[in-house]
Amino acid sequence: MKQLTLIFTLFSSILSIAQEIKQEETISYKKRVLESTEVDFLMSYYTQDGDNAAVTGGIGTEELTDITPTIVVAIPLNDDDVLTIDAGISAYSSASSSNVNPFDGEGAANPFVESSGASQKDVLVTVIGNYSHSSDDRNTIWSANLAIANEYDYFSLGFGGSYSKLFNEKNTELSVKANVFLDTWNAIYPSELRGQPTFVEFDDESRNSYSMGLGFSQILSKKLQGSLSVDVIQQEGLLSTPFQRVQFADVDDFVVQEFTYADDIERLPDSRFKIAVGGRLHYYINEIVAVRTFYRYYTDDWGINSHTASIEVPIKITDKFTVYPSYRFYNQTAADYFAPFNQHLSTEEFYTSDYDLSDFDAHQYGFGINYTDIFAKMHIWKFGLKSIDLRFRQYERDSGLTSSLFSGGFNFVMD
Repeated sequence: MKQLTLIFTLFSSILSIAQEIKQEETISYKKRVLESTEVDFLMSYYTQDGDNAAVTGGIGTEELTDITPTIVVAIPLNDDDVLTIDAGISAYSSASSSNVNPFDGEGAANPFVESSGASQKDVLVTVIGNYSHSSDDRNTIWSANLAIANEYDYFSLGFGGSYSKLFNEKNTELSVKANVFLDTWNAIYPSELRGQPTFVEFDDESRNSYSMGLGFSQILSKKLQGSLSVDVIQQEGLLSTPFQRVQFADVDDFVVQEFTYADDIERLPDSRFKIAVGGRLHYYINEIVAVRTFYRYYTDDWGINSHTASIEVPIKITDKFTVYPSYRFYNQTAADYFAPFNQHLSTEEFYTSDYDLSDFDAHQYGFGINYTDIFAKMHIWKFGLKSIDLRFRQYERDSGLTSSLFSGGFNFVMD
């Protein structure tokens, strides 16, 4: 009996040791989430023009240019954890925002001519940090993020996280994400309203946004992949833009030089609930051509309903070069509080002449080219060039607003 007990104990110990060795081997030889540090250098140049500036009450130049250099660094902390730092600067020059004070230029004040004041240009600085952790089997991923953004009249602090779970041999993925943004305005009002005894300033300059998103992704076949998403956002606080003017139809216009004074500023509700439901289908036709489609429906309690549909067709020219023609259509209804220049009434509680809240259709045409070398043979110092991505997008809105976006990205991997 003692011999049987000894044999059983010895056999159990061997099984236990073997299992521990197997687990250690599995952990030791698991693939790292990120093999080495990667650095992305991104740059975009954006330009737009139109004749419906909200700063001057729904008429006037919308000319704007923006240059945004960004650097993104992804650092593997170990086999499972990655720290990503995203830092960018957005330097813009805006003809419309220059007319917050239209009288500080050399010529006559005119909504279609930019002034030369301090509000003509500004710099937005953004820093985002993200920490992600993957489980040993790579079926569970969670992340946490922190974001800070600042410009001359606005400060934003954001934080949040996400959780993803893969099932069915990684063919199915469920995800949830949540974010909070705590923003503060340094309210700047139209120059003609400052100091007026009848003008009422905002007594609360904070804005809080809370968002939650759910995602579902499924590999449907060897060639077809689909995904669904639902995003819900609740905003509270100052949702109006303090320097955007409104003129009333039942109040006599007061015109100085060639500029119509504001009767008031944009005033909108202090809460807004948004929900968006979207879906994607990606179809791999062959080793040369694929099709990526997207649709989203959006609605909010301000009366806006919108539809977005897009298609992109990656075409592989060679092993390293791919081109990306694309098209996007957008349609929305007007917010309950929108009216064009000089058409609101002073008896209304809420009002805006911002054409971003108007009824419009928009089309966006795009083209891109991508170079990828997974072996990163081309080097700059200790970094191998892994990919280059160049894109152009042309946007046209039926209200007359047009814009162009040139963007480029260089992805490097550290040896």
